[in-house]
Amino acid sequence: MTTSSETLSLLNLPCKPNIDSQFSVDSDIVLFNGDAKKLLQTIPDNTIQLIITSPPYNLGKDYETRTGLKSYLESQKEIINELNRVLTNSGSICWQVGNYVENGEVFPLDIYYYDIFKDLGLKLRNRIVWHFGHGLHASKRFSGRYETILWFTKSDNYCFNLDNVRVPSKYPGKLHFKGPNIGKPSGNPLGKNPSDFWQDIVTEEFDCGIIDIPNVKSNHPEKTSHPCQYPVELVERFVLALTNPNDWVFDPYSGVGSTIIAAIKNLRKGMGAEKEIEYNKLAKTRIEKYYSGDLKLRQIGTPVYEPTGKEKVSQIPLEWKTIRGVNENS
Repeated sequence: MTTSSETLSLLNLPCKPNIDSQFSVDSDIVLFNGDAKKLLQTIPDNTIQLIITSPPYNLGKDYETRTGLKSYLESQKEIINELNRVLTNSGSICWQVGNYVENGEVFPLDIYYYDIFKDLGLKLRNRIVWHFGHGLHASKRFSGRYETILWFTKSDNYCFNLDNVRVPSKYPGKLHFKGPNIGKPSGNPLGKNPSDFWQDIVTEEFDCGIIDIPNVKSNHPEKTSHPCQYPVELVERFVLALTNPNDWVFDPYSGVGSTIIAAIKNLRKGMGAEKEIEYNKLAKTRIEKYYSGDLKLRQIGTPVYEPTGKEKVSQIPLEWKTIRGVNENS
């Protein structure tokens, strides 16, 4: 049953919990400043429903030390082993990566990561291509304009709430014109299943069923000083589809807190680890701004129906309340 405070959150009204620096079973938000492996040591087995992150790409950014590809992947194996331990049996890992480039040669990281996850018995459900229109321009090869997200599950009995992330049908309200279902809706009234190709197209997204999520650049409302920040909306799609209210969502490389914000915005518990104190402070500030109503978030590309915050709970469509677990009497 959804509590009254959760209902307020569903209507985008503030209800602020504590922000803890260490994990405990009573926490709602954990923002850890330090190596994720230290935080993982405090988390029991089978605790986290969704692990989603964009790990360092070993590109030599200010916050990472560039090493050889083999050494980089070996270090990632260590943390992935621990992540698998804390993941619930119905849980998912979503791993967003781009390319490692050395002497002008491209090494697609998703290919190298695949065997690491498979060796742990995880199963790939989708390889999602996230295309965006802006990025660094190459001079001796075509400019890179996409990254991939590997969605793995720990078992065949995994959480997948498709209704939470449907996009409008191309012909909403269309009815069968013949056969045994004549006169009945020909498609799901909540919309259609989005594709595994997520593209930066603002005006055409709902017509074509492509999820529109641009990357965070200088004119993006969520932009901070982090050079590789990903948008809250990108994480939110996975949070809504792969978790339920009160589940834990964890980002072992949390940066400026986009994963935590996506979690708490949708009644989940958010946890992140970040070694850089500057980014950790920014994450805390952003979380506080979310609860005060001052955080700017891009709203284009939301699910088929979302409450505006102006309506009463009784005015929310029954289908939406059912899939989100809202109780009018709470």
